[in-house]
Amino acid sequence: MRRAVPFLTDVIIVGGGHSGLTLAAALGTAGINVVCLERGSPKAKKISDGRTIALSYRSMKLLQQAGVADLIKPNACPILDIRVADQDSASFLDFDHREVGDDPFGWITENILFQAALEKRIAKLKNVTIVAGAAIKDIDYNTASARVILEDDRIFEADLLVGADGRKSFCREQAGIATYGWDYHQTAIVCTIKHSLPHNNVAVEHFQPGGPFATLPMTGQRSSIVWTEKTAAAEALMKMGIEEFTSLLQEKVEDYLGDISLIGGRFSYPLQLQHALFYHATRLALVGDAAHGIHPIAGQGLNLGMGDIAVLVEELTRASHLGLDLGSPVILKRFEKRRKLDNGNMVLATDLLDRLFSTAAPPVQAARRFGLGMVSALPPLKRFFMRTAMGG
Repeated sequence: MRRAVPFLTDVIIVGGGHSGLTLAAALGTAGINVVCLERGSPKAKKISDGRTIALSYRSMKLLQQAGVADLIKPNACPILDIRVADQDSASFLDFDHREVGDDPFGWITENILFQAALEKRIAKLKNVTIVAGAAIKDIDYNTASARVILEDDRIFEADLLVGADGRKSFCREQAGIATYGWDYHQTAIVCTIKHSLPHNNVAVEHFQPGGPFATLPMTGQRSSIVWTEKTAAAEALMKMGIEEFTSLLQEKVEDYLGDISLIGGRFSYPLQLQHALFYHATRLALVGDAAHGIHPIAGQGLNLGMGDIAVLVEELTRASHLGLDLGSPVILKRFEKRRKLDNGNMVLATDLLDRLFSTAAPPVQAARRFGLGMVSALPPLKRFFMRTAMGG
């Protein structure tokens, strides 16, 4: 039997979700030839999973460079103010974007709208090829090239393979890269509400014993809810009737948004921490959830992946202009060095925040409130946290 002729390109991306398509758009805009292999069908990407994404100011700068930002912003709501409250305390920490400049902290948009904007941009890039329904049979990492063989025997070959295929990354497993992590025994319930009063572009995170309760502003006088509870409690909430659930939700939101009503369904997502020991192997780089999955307490999960993409695009664009091998170990080691420490610090910070704020023990509670008071009272420290929320 005659062996299939490989499709040659510069970079192969495995995974056609947010990270994979963002990387494809950014590399394509930079003039690098890309093939993106997506196991699912395009139709599946158009079904809402209830989730929204918080794009930081720094992430939006990357999307601007990739030619996507102007397609996203019409359906995205700017975050101008962030309020952090601790359980039943009457005081709260208020972050106003004007204290650090004129730009928003970030933008909230729906998953499916973000995906659609990425696809629209990529459709205009002739050097980016999307292959849907791509079931991978084997990956061959060697010193000369990275080769992907599909179940239908099509072969794709490139200098570099990028795993953007999520927490259960096939690319990572095939390369033998181990991970560490643990289950938080918490579940996030995600839904969308409509409310009678305007949100004024304010995002609220209320720390409670079961986990954080976040209200995130959306367009059209709507807000996204991310309600984290211990898994048993979350399962009970998911089984409730709509009226009972909405009544409890109204109590959680309180009255600053007026009367609320549920739009669409409720969705639940178990929470775990996972971090890869390495971000690269022979002719392989990992980005996004394939490299790290964190607690959503600070809303920075996707933005960490955007940081990976920004650095990788910078390294590959530089290498391409110099005529270097895009899969060179030197480039991949530099990429990992630039990202691993920042990501590791965020993994640690979100884990500690969840442990610190998900307890009602009086001494810990007193320490938390003292800490929030110190941040509020010290402008330089407050500005540091606000710049962190914007992505650095």
